[in-house]
Amino acid sequence: MVADPDPWSRLRGFTPARIGLGQSGGSLPTAAHLAFQLAHARARDAVHEQLDGMALVARLEAAGLEALMLRSAAVDRDTYLQRPDLGRRLDQEARERLAGLVAARVAPAAELCLVIADGLSASAAEGHAAPVLAALTPRLGAEGWDWGPVAVVEQGRVAVGDEIGAMCGAALVVVLLGERPGLSSPDSLGIYVTWGPAVGRRDADRNCISNVRPDGLPPELAADRLHFLLSEARRRRLTGVALKDASRLLRE
Repeated sequence: MVADPDPWSRLRGFTPARIGLGQSGGSLPTAAHLAFQLAHARARDAVHEQLDGMALVARLEAAGLEALMLRSAAVDRDTYLQRPDLGRRLDQEARERLAGLVAARVAPAAELCLVIADGLSASAAEGHAAPVLAALTPRLGAEGWDWGPVAVVEQGRVAVGDEIGAMCGAALVVVLLGERPGLSSPDSLGIYVTWGPAVGRRDADRNCISNVRPDGLPPELAADRLHFLLSEARRRRLTGVALKDASRLLRE
């Protein structure tokens, strides 16, 4: 029998983690070192990348969804990264625009508010948010759910959805945004569900679906889990630590 020159090679097919990298003298092999530098550069680039809001709006409209562009109180990317609090609130212009739309509405308040924000990976929001909503909204429509235009927020964090949902009078808000990039996942999308959105809500009041991307949790499967959480939140009138994601049990 010929010995495998690299016994780790088969295991690497099951995980993106850096395992069995080997060594060259007292250092990493050149290939492993360069691969790490490339992954690190991609993660850094993802954090600083600007959201192409108009392209995202076009994708949403192509999926049959109305969209609305808003901005947080963080005036630029550097401010957004240094002042997390500003990314949690809308700027004055966005607040006035949203208030005007709410005031002009004749129908009752929508029970569900959908928000997409760049977070810490604009590429995740641009690439994966629209497919999740395209898979989700037909199911919600068939069940009689009501939602307004999808709010696309530049320089936004999770809590910006609390202000938007409260202003719209929604019972539930869903925020889809780019998660903090990792060395193997610079384009990971997170989804946060909050019952009774209001400024000051805590993370314990939310449910989260993370690692939404083709190489992680595919958008179609993420839509299944989101649908389950929304249905249970609607039925039980709560989210957060009291609401467990049992969607996997229903599939088994």
